[in-house]
Amino acid sequence: MLLTVDVGNSHTVSGLFENRKLIHQWRLKSDPNRTADELAIRYHSLFQMDGINKDEVTGFIVASVVPTLETSWLNFALKYLTRCNSPPQVVSHKTDTGLVIRTKNPSEVGADRIVNAIAAWERYKTALLVIDFGTAVTFDCVSGQGEYLGGTIHPGIAISLDALAGRTAKLPRIDIDSPVQSVIGNTTVSAIHSGILHGFGGMIDRMVTLLSKEMVKDNEEINIIGTGGMAAIIAPYSNSLETIDPLLTLNGMLLIHERNTP
Repeated sequence: MLLTVDVGNSHTVSGLFENRKLIHQWRLKSDPNRTADELAIRYHSLFQMDGINKDEVTGFIVASVVPTLETSWLNFALKYLTRCNSPPQVVSHKTDTGLVIRTKNPSEVGADRIVNAIAAWERYKTALLVIDFGTAVTFDCVSGQGEYLGGTIHPGIAISLDALAGRTAKLPRIDIDSPVQSVIGNTTVSAIHSGILHGFGGMIDRMVTLLSKEMVKDNEEINIIGTGGMAAIIAPYSNSLETIDPLLTLNGMLLIHERNTP
C-alpha cells in the first residue's frame, strides 16, 4: 500500500492506495509544530480504527507547503514505515514529473501545485487551468505541450471570511455551505453569503477568461478542473468550472510515486 500525504497550510489530507485504488482518506488540521513522533501517535490511532497494519505500507510520498511539517513527515516515514520498498519521496520542483516547469524561479512553485498539474495533465493531455480552492485560491496553467507556465494566487474563501469578521466590528462569521437564495442580501448574513459565493464565482470566470486568452491560440482545446475543499461550494456560481475532482492531489502523488519508483 502507498501512503500519500498532502500538507497544506490549514489542513493535511492523506490517502492510502492499494493496487492504485484509494481505500482510505483522512483530513486533519495542519500543526507546524507537530513532530514525527506525534504524527506516529495520531496515525497509529487512525490505522487502528480502520483495521490497517502499518507494516502493509510499502510506499510513502509527501507534498508539503509547510517546511517544518515536510521534515516531520519524512522523519515519520523513515522511523515508523519500516517496510517501504523504496526511500520516502518528497515532491519538489526537482522531482521527475514529466512536466517542464517554465517559471522564472521553479523553486517557488508549491509542491501541491506541481502535483495538481501532473494529475490533470495525465488525464487530459491538453492545455489546462487547474483551480485549487485551499487556504489560497490558486490557478495553475499548463500548456498543450505539457509545460507548467505559472498562474495566479488569490486570498482563499476562509481567509476572506476571517478577515471580514476579524477586521470589522459588526460583521459576523458565517457558514456558506447552504445555497444563496437571492443575490441581493436583505440581512447582514445573507449579504456576506451572497458576496462570497457570487463574488468568488465571478472571480473564477474572469480569471479563466483572461488566462485562457493568454494561454491558447487558434481555438486550441483547454480544460478547466477544480479541486480543494471549497471547489464544490463555488462551482454552482461559476460558468467555467467544468470538472471538480476532490482527489486530484492524492492521485497526482500516486502518479509521481509510480514514475519515480523502480
